Amino acid sequence: MRSFLILVLRIAVSLALLYLALRGINFAAIQERLSQISLGWIVIAVLVTLVQVFIGALRWREISALCGAPLSDLQAFRYNMIGSFFNQTLPSSIGGDAVRLWLIGRTGAGWRAASYSILTDRAVGFIALALIIVASLPWSYSMIADDKGRLALVLVDLAALAAGVGFLIFGYLPDAWMKAWWPTRHVHACSVIANRVIFGRTTGPKIAVLSLSIHVLAVVIAWCAVRSIAAPADFEQLFMLTPPIMLITMLPISIAGWGVREATMMVAFGYAGLAPADGTVVSILFGAVYFIVGGMGGLVWIFSAEKGAGAMSIPATAED
Repeated sequence: MRSFLILVLRIAVSLALLYLALRGINFAAIQERLSQISLGWIVIAVLVTLVQVFIGALRWREISALCGAPLSDLQAFRYNMIGSFFNQTLPSSIGGDAVRLWLIGRTGAGWRAASYSILTDRAVGFIALALIIVASLPWSYSMIADDKGRLALVLVDLAALAAGVGFLIFGYLPDAWMKAWWPTRHVHACSVIANRVIFGRTTGPKIAVLSLSIHVLAVVIAWCAVRSIAAPADFEQLFMLTPPIMLITMLPISIAGWGVREATMMVAFGYAGLAPADGTVVSILFGAVYFIVGGMGGLVWIFSAEKGAGAMSIPATAED
């Protein structure tokens, strides 16, 4: 019953945010933009998203190997595609992560190793995104003329950087302190793995390139959405705007980021001197592209051997 109520609450949040994002928009302008959609750019965006999912699988495979849950390239890609389907039907990316956890746990790696691989992969992606946002701050700050927009951007940057650095520092705290309490024990273990992944001589450069590629491809997807409606937004502008938007969309308060993404992108476009209506349309198309890829992941799930293996059952703890 509690899970159902949480799901209903998140659907309500998505709808409320969509309403707030759309209530002040000129629907005639949106209709005009949508009538001009070039499907060729949407097809390119879908293909780019598939590449992004594959690169994400390569990063997860590297991390999983260090966690003691080795995956092949094909396994990681299949599981990521299935996860992308559940990302579209469950709150934010948590649903997809839970399904990926169940899938990798069934390979015999153990639930602890499976949990660590998912949590560490998510943390590494978050840290990479935070670093990109901070590195681009001088340019994005100068692009935004509104003082409130600049303040919001700086606060988001500082919060993301503090969370990422804090998580990495966690791995250097004394083991005796961290292992005394169940939650800190597992967070500490994931932090130790993340430090090995990020600062490892062989893994570090590879993970950095893969993580940067994933986030750059997110910008390319947004740019394809912009080009599909011929909106007057440059790639450089999108490179500054998209990472903070993606960071905020990661908050698990809506379904697949719907509502949060539209409201945030509308505001971001406005602060950057672009048409807020274009930001809303681009956000809708951006979400539609991921929805299409999620549908492909649904087909992978339907025809997978794992679907007929029985009901999903994930332990309440990460203990083996």
